[in-house]
Amino acid sequence: MSERKPVAISARQARHLALGAQGFEAEGGKAVDARRIMKMIRKTGLLQIDSVNVLSRAHYMPVFSRLGIYDRDILDQLSWGPKSRRRLFEYWGHEASLIPLEDYPLYRWRMENARSGDGMWGGIARVARDHPEFVRNILDHIATKGPMAASDMDDERPVSGGKWWGWSRAKTALEYLFWSGQLAARTRRSSFERVYDLPERVVGSDFVAQQILPRDVAQRALLRKAIAAMGVATTTDLRKYFRIPTDDAKQRIAEMAEAGELIPADVQGWSQPGWIAPDAKLRRRAIPSALLVPFDPVMWDRDRVERIFGFTYRIEIYTPAEKRQYGYYVLPFMQNGAMVARVDLKADRQAGLLLVVAAHIEPGCVPGEVAPDLHHHLHRLAVFLGLEDVDIAGVNDFSRYLAGIRKAA
Repeated sequence: MSERKPVAISARQARHLALGAQGFEAEGGKAVDARRIMKMIRKTGLLQIDSVNVLSRAHYMPVFSRLGIYDRDILDQLSWGPKSRRRLFEYWGHEASLIPLEDYPLYRWRMENARSGDGMWGGIARVARDHPEFVRNILDHIATKGPMAASDMDDERPVSGGKWWGWSRAKTALEYLFWSGQLAARTRRSSFERVYDLPERVVGSDFVAQQILPRDVAQRALLRKAIAAMGVATTTDLRKYFRIPTDDAKQRIAEMAEAGELIPADVQGWSQPGWIAPDAKLRRRAIPSALLVPFDPVMWDRDRVERIFGFTYRIEIYTPAEKRQYGYYVLPFMQNGAMVARVDLKADRQAGLLLVVAAHIEPGCVPGEVAPDLHHHLHRLAVFLGLEDVDIAGVNDFSRYLAGIRKAA
């Protein structure tokens, strides 16, 4: 195929494409059932899992941001319920992720790579190399005895340390078996600990027995899902969405461009060339309003957020308190498709309060236009989380303005 001239896309069109691809829906009276939730997750391709629980587990929030208040038990059943209800499986997608079951074959190449230690953290790869009999015994034990978590194991000898990691040898072996597809996550316990089981007992024998797709075929399929979920993207954006190795991503994207599956795009303000799908709706208009957690697909790549929204965002969870600019767990507030404010939030479950530790309005935005809508979304979030009220600390001018709306309500 001859080289195709790039499609010119304005910054506004790029934003509409990016948001239109992400499954946001206008508020309505329709119930948010399992069918709608799965339709939304298929749009984003997956939900990222994270253990931070100061507000809510991260995977619950993208559904709320796009569809509104729903019963979290529905997502639990789709994720870790009985096989008859389960529609998602857990694996390394973007990071640890919940992924539609039908996409299981697209990750088998990654599982096969992991068996040889390719692409894994060093400590996990080492346990399979240095302790193969120990790893095999754990796999055999779970096959015979049933699901098991790391805390169920007796062996607690540390093999890695550091500020964030202190896994036992058993935990490391379980993670190797999970990453390599020899085990799957059957459920999560209250501490958010994985419970492991054989994949055929989690995702089903039919999926496990399927012939493994060639690496290039699976990667192209993932890249099609990535461009569908992003609307418009650079090569780096596409690579990062499902964490495809750099050299592989470049080769697959070149193949897809040659086949006409990706169309080059010249996006206003972007220093790198962009891509769109052949069926991209360039006249699409997407102006959703939502609170977004740091682990929402819209927020994954900070450079992309800056390109799409002109919004600088850095997660500050791991920043010492005295060095934080905006707070510990800060959610951007998107109003009509633009990032207009950010709020540092915490759920005080014992008191039944959604705590707004601080609220900050973006430069050039008008408090009187932003605060009432933000107030509404904060109260909706409180209802979703089962909290009784919203408590806003008046730590700055905008926080006090926001708190004043609450007092007058």
